[in-house]
Amino acid sequence: MVEITETWIDSQAPNSAAIKNGQGLVKKGRFLKLHHSEDQAVLFGTCAGSGSSDYQPSADFAVPEKPVMRCTCPSRQFPCKHVLGLLYAYAAGASFTPAEVPEDLAAKREKAEKREERKLKEAAEGAAAKPKKVNKSALKKKLQAQLEGLDVLEKLIHSLIRNGLGTLDKKEHKRIQEHVKQMGNYYLSGAQTELRRLALVLSSEDQEKAYTYAVGQLAVMNAMIKKGRQYLTTKLEDPDMRLDHESTIEEWLGHAWQLTELQSYGLVSEGAELVQLSFLSYADDARLEHVDTGYWIQKDSGEIHRTIQYRPYKAAKLMREEDSFFDNAHVPVLYRYPGDMNRRVRFEEMTSSPVTEEDLAWIRNHAACSYAEAVKNVKNQLKNPLSDSNPVMLLHVSEIGRNAEGQYAITDESGQSIGLDDVYMEPTVPMLRYLPEEKLSGVSMLVMFEHSLETGRLLAQPLSIITTNEIIRLLY
Repeated sequence: MVEITETWIDSQAPNSAAIKNGQGLVKKGRFLKLHHSEDQAVLFGTCAGSGSSDYQPSADFAVPEKPVMRCTCPSRQFPCKHVLGLLYAYAAGASFTPAEVPEDLAAKREKAEKREERKLKEAAEGAAAKPKKVNKSALKKKLQAQLEGLDVLEKLIHSLIRNGLGTLDKKEHKRIQEHVKQMGNYYLSGAQTELRRLALVLSSEDQEKAYTYAVGQLAVMNAMIKKGRQYLTTKLEDPDMRLDHESTIEEWLGHAWQLTELQSYGLVSEGAELVQLSFLSYADDARLEHVDTGYWIQKDSGEIHRTIQYRPYKAAKLMREEDSFFDNAHVPVLYRYPGDMNRRVRFEEMTSSPVTEEDLAWIRNHAACSYAEAVKNVKNQLKNPLSDSNPVMLLHVSEIGRNAEGQYAITDESGQSIGLDDVYMEPTVPMLRYLPEEKLSGVSMLVMFEHSLETGRLLAQPLSIITTNEIIRLLY
């Protein structure tokens, strides 16, 4: 069975409220019975409900990386607080006695086992899932509509530049909002998001700062129009109208990659081992979504990946909320999205184990030692307006101190330094003053870079510090 730790249980919870409520059931002694099957693959019990009836939560670990959690309660959350409480009780060392699995639960397990056997048999016989059929006629019309939408967007952008941002009035702001709606009609959800982002920037009360960032946003949109038009024209000429799996242009135009698509292009790896180094969550008003982002390091390659979950404002309460994960994640199949540094990854199943000092050692060994080379790689990415503007790297730090200007800076073995500043909405640099002296030298640091449009300087914000015996998260 998978090692059940509090961190692993937290990762299964739909939100922080469910975690609190599940732990509360254990603290209040609401569990009347706690059992495990003879083979210890199933945990089950009885929890006192709020009404006259009790609930029977269970967790089936027949397939360790894909446990099946059930409960007889009417909750729409999955897993519910009763299942989480059952798992928290087990992780806390509560006494679980062996017992025979209840008949109704055993029947459900039998059905699930038969489905799994059928899948394995089909796989052994080479039966693959039928590829999704593409209606080329409909796709062609969609691509032509997207091209038309890019033309409409380009006219708007040129008009704004020609007239000057300083002349914008309520009428112009209204015209931008109308174009935001139009982009959806042209199947350009990516352009819709970026145009909405421009509108938000221009509505800022600090006009001088707004114009600075608006120019940067206009450059991004101009690059998207240019590259998008070139890509769509080429795609229309391709008889198969294949997706571009080597760049991020599909996502910029609004394509949502399916796992089967990533698999068909070979963007998968098996048996990956990942450790999350940092986590952040924020509200993106341009996307109208909450964004949960985790930064993970892959053991065999040392690459820093991102897991990203988008939760639309309208459906956020119904969706599982991602959170920090403090254990080692053993992933059977890792899906990789097209991209450059910190490419997005996704996994559907995992098992976990505690992070050891040996794990910390290999993480530290993957840290870049030369700041000159690291900065070069960052700048090469930032040259492309359609690349992620906040690349993240793991750097070896000889010393953390203050430079001549009184600014915190990190220094490599050769004496080259990088100034630290806050680029994300949550500050972390002020926390460095609270670290003991031994944590300020001979460590590794995960940093987020950004090119400041106001100063023209490359900024770096510390996210985490990795020592020989711990990961100190400044942002989580």
